[in-house]
Amino acid sequence: MKLDKSTIQTLAAHLETCELEARDTLKITDEYPEMDWDDAYAIQDEIKRRKVARGARIVGLKAGLTSHAKMKQMGVETPVFGFLADYFAVPEGGEAKMSELIHPKVEPEIAFVTKAPLKGPGCHIGSVLAATDFVMPAIEVIDSRYRDFKFDLKSVVADNCSSSRFVVGGRMAPVDNLDLRTLGVVMEKNGQVVSLGAGAAVLGHPAAAIAMLANLLGERGEEIPAGTLILSGGITEAVAVHAGDNVTLRIQELGSVNMRFV
Repeated sequence: MKLDKSTIQTLAAHLETCELEARDTLKITDEYPEMDWDDAYAIQDEIKRRKVARGARIVGLKAGLTSHAKMKQMGVETPVFGFLADYFAVPEGGEAKMSELIHPKVEPEIAFVTKAPLKGPGCHIGSVLAATDFVMPAIEVIDSRYRDFKFDLKSVVADNCSSSRFVVGGRMAPVDNLDLRTLGVVMEKNGQVVSLGAGAAVLGHPAAAIAMLANLLGERGEEIPAGTLILSGGITEAVAVHAGDNVTLRIQELGSVNMRFV
C-alpha cells in the first residue's frame, strides 16, 4: 500500500459524502497518482465500515468490468468488485429518486443467491453453480461519483465500483436446467428496446465472475457467505436514464423486472 491510514479515511469520507449528497468530484488518482490496488480496496472497505457504523446492512456483492475484451483494454486480469448496502435496494416496480443520484445509468444483470459458502483459491464455475440457490433478473443502477463518469480503475474501485441502486425480481430459478450462457436479455426504456445480449457476455459464463470474486476474497482470507446476493456484471453497455424513465428488463426463462426514475 502507498497511502497511510489517515489518507484512506479522508478519501473514504470524501467519496461517501459525494454519494450521500449526490454531488460529483474529480477522480482521486489526480491527487494521489501513487495509490495502488490495495489502497483502492482499503478505501472501499472504509466506506463500508462507515455505513455499517451508521446502521446500514451489507446485503450483497457486485462484479464490474466483466468482459474479457474490456479487461484486456484496461490492462487487468480480473473484474473489479464492490458491495451492496441495504438502502441501495429498490422494490420491484419501485422508484429511484433522481434527487439522490448524480448521473445514473442502468445495466441488465443476472443475480445469484448462494445456498453454501464460496471461498477461493480454486473456486470455479462448477463450484459456483453447486453453491447457487437460485438466479433472477437484476437491474443495476451505476452512478459514479466522478465528474462526467471519467475515472481510472483504481479510482472506481475506491468509489465502490459506482454502486448506487439495484432492483431484483422475476422468477427465482434454480440453475440445474439453465444454460446461463445462452439466456437472451432484452432491456427496454419507456417501451423501446435499448439493449440486447446474452449471459455469455459476462466472461463467457456469468458464474465465472462469481468464481473470480470468491478467489479474490480468498486471497484476503474472506469468503462469500451462504445467502449472499451477487450481481454478476453488466451483460450490455450501460444506458443513461433521466427523471420520468421507466426501465424493464426481460431475461429468457427468468421473467422480467421493472423500475422507474422520478
